Amino acid sequence: MSSVPDDLRRRTEEWIAADPQKKTRRELTDLLEAGDAGELAERMDGSLEFGTAGLRGRVEAGSNRMNRAVVIRTTRGLAEYLLERQPDSDKPVVIGRDARLSSKRFQKDAIGVLTAAGILVRFFRDPVPTPLVAYAARQLGARAAIVITASHNPPYDNGYKVYDTNGAQIIPPTDKDIAAKIDEAADAKDVPRLSKKYRGGMSYPVPDYMFERYLEDLAAVRPAGATGSDLKIVFTPMHGVGGSFVTDGLHYFGHPNVLPVVEQYEPDGHFPTVDFPNPEEPGALDLATALAQREGADIILANDPDTDRLAVSLPRGEGWQMLTGNQIGVLLGDYSLETAEVDRPIVLNSIVSSPMLESVAQAHGARFVQTLTGFKWIWNAALDLADEATFVFGYEEALGYSFGPAVRDKDGISAAIIFADLAAACSNRGETVWDYLARLYDQHGLWVSTQKSIVRPGSEGAAQIAAAMERIGAAPPKELAGIEVADVTDYRVGAERRPRYLAATPLVALDLGSRGRALVRPSGTEPKIKIYVDLVAERDREVSPAEQEQALTAEANVVAEALAAQLGL
Repeated sequence: MSSVPDDLRRRTEEWIAADPQKKTRRELTDLLEAGDAGELAERMDGSLEFGTAGLRGRVEAGSNRMNRAVVIRTTRGLAEYLLERQPDSDKPVVIGRDARLSSKRFQKDAIGVLTAAGILVRFFRDPVPTPLVAYAARQLGARAAIVITASHNPPYDNGYKVYDTNGAQIIPPTDKDIAAKIDEAADAKDVPRLSKKYRGGMSYPVPDYMFERYLEDLAAVRPAGATGSDLKIVFTPMHGVGGSFVTDGLHYFGHPNVLPVVEQYEPDGHFPTVDFPNPEEPGALDLATALAQREGADIILANDPDTDRLAVSLPRGEGWQMLTGNQIGVLLGDYSLETAEVDRPIVLNSIVSSPMLESVAQAHGARFVQTLTGFKWIWNAALDLADEATFVFGYEEALGYSFGPAVRDKDGISAAIIFADLAAACSNRGETVWDYLARLYDQHGLWVSTQKSIVRPGSEGAAQIAAAMERIGAAPPKELAGIEVADVTDYRVGAERRPRYLAATPLVALDLGSRGRALVRPSGTEPKIKIYVDLVAERDREVSPAEQEQALTAEANVVAEALAAQLGL
């Protein structure tokens, strides 16, 4: 115990005394008795803060982790913010959760805190997709919504996602205002909570018809002329909550030939077949690919565990190949605009997503806007511009896609259904999805994107990442792998000259002229710094699109490595 500094010991003992859960109190007590100052510092130095997707972290004891004490104080802070902003409102807060092992308990705590504060709650009884919670919030006129989820993070994580009264995720200054109320909240053990027995008329389940109504609203924005198909669709929800929802949705819209990956179909917070339940991770789609090969399938669709992302894999050559998030985005963007029946259409993507969408939009006479990373910015931009243009489609390269006004966030259910429609349209034309993409390359140039992540965990890693961002902003390179850097934009400065959806953020963009661009930013949810490189070349008819993609991607990887060297990490 003597190896633990006095201040750290004091803060830990205070947290233990305030923690309402025996298990997590024991965790910290054991670390104190073992004198593990390093681990205690990681857990107790600071608190989880709202980032790109609210709170997210490892489920363990401590102020800098996800646990019941943090959820209780966070919910109390949110309640105080809502009561101060709308003291006489009778609008509810909608709460849903994923199937992670801690999510049900966290949901109960959130409901208990809100009802004790006099706030009406509408909750989902069972685990549900995140986009369905966002949808229900608008349908029920909610003043806010909460989803207990860690999305595609590792099994040991959980999170707390907040939607504002407009149905989109919170943005500044709302997140900061809530954070201030959290800081003022009482110790977790002293925060009032009502058990189910004493909630009276303060909490009600979300109506059972909500998903059926969601499908009816999706039908209104489904591309004109879309038809069902007999395509063999292998589908995996990656042990998450999307299984029955996506399958039922595909059936509803005329795609009955769905082949589920049985080992991954039921919700399971242990994620037994994957180390990292993200369909982008190497090996995550091995079971789906094996099933597709056995069954002679036409397409693989995969969601992440909370069903707000979509991955797609297709036959190519002798095997199967995943589309990148940007390839899915430009395909869906073109398909949506081709059939859109709205005046003044607009499509959006995040600044780290492919610039190719801009060319696609111009070809359709649509407006194009880029925003900061995250669907909270994409949708708040769409709302800001609603008097000037009608939202048709938005995407971010991390497999997030949104169609129409019903869900103001990324939505893996609608994305799966509409991509199945797109694949069916290709089949009806006698072409493959790869052929469709090649046609877009012919029109707009062949764009490739690559990403490099440098992981630096813990507080020391965070300091290294911050220092690297300072270096690249202060002394940006003149060239990268032989490509001249034509211009540099440091998004940490100059925000007063940009719209709010391009607010100040730790992002540096390097313009590579006619060759493309490179970006560097710290992750909002994970201990890493991310490098993005997008290069473009005129379509070379002497080689196949696959060969040209491979060669250009190799060049983009060299550019990414050169930028990594400049960061000094």
